[in-house]
Order: sequence, then structure tokens, then C-alpha cells
Amino acid sequence: MPIIVNLDVMMAKRKISSTQLSEKMGITMANLSILKNSKAKAIRFSTLESLCKILECQPGDILEYADENDSRLK
Repeated sequence: MPIIVNLDVMMAKRKISSTQLSEKMGITMANLSILKNSKAKAIRFSTLESLCKILECQPGDILEYADENDSRLK
């Protein structure tokens, strides 16, 4: 999939753990893991909004489009 999820990068920049983020968002660690590991097929705008609010960032800081030939997708 040509969408790269940089959630782990933003979490590291903001020095927040998965446990802390899942608690603040009110989602399970399993669901957060699915997001972090790019296993999600979709993301609700409300979830993206919550991530951006907590991490004080923009959607583009978390989600990135890459051409299908991009080596990061391999």
C-alpha cells in the first residue's frame, strides 16, 4: 500500500509511549498496534483528529503517500 504510517516517528518525537497514547485516546493497545504497524485498512477521521490533538501535529506528519516503486514500501 502506498500510504506510509509514521505514527511511531511522531510518538518518538513527542516522547509518548504506546501505553500512554492508547490511554489518552481511549483505544486498546491492540488497535494502536494495528495503526502503528501499517496493518489498518482505514482510519476514521475522529481517530486521526485525536492523534493529531494528542501529538500536537498535522495529519501529514502521521500519514505519507509514497509511489509504489518507493523502497520504503518493500
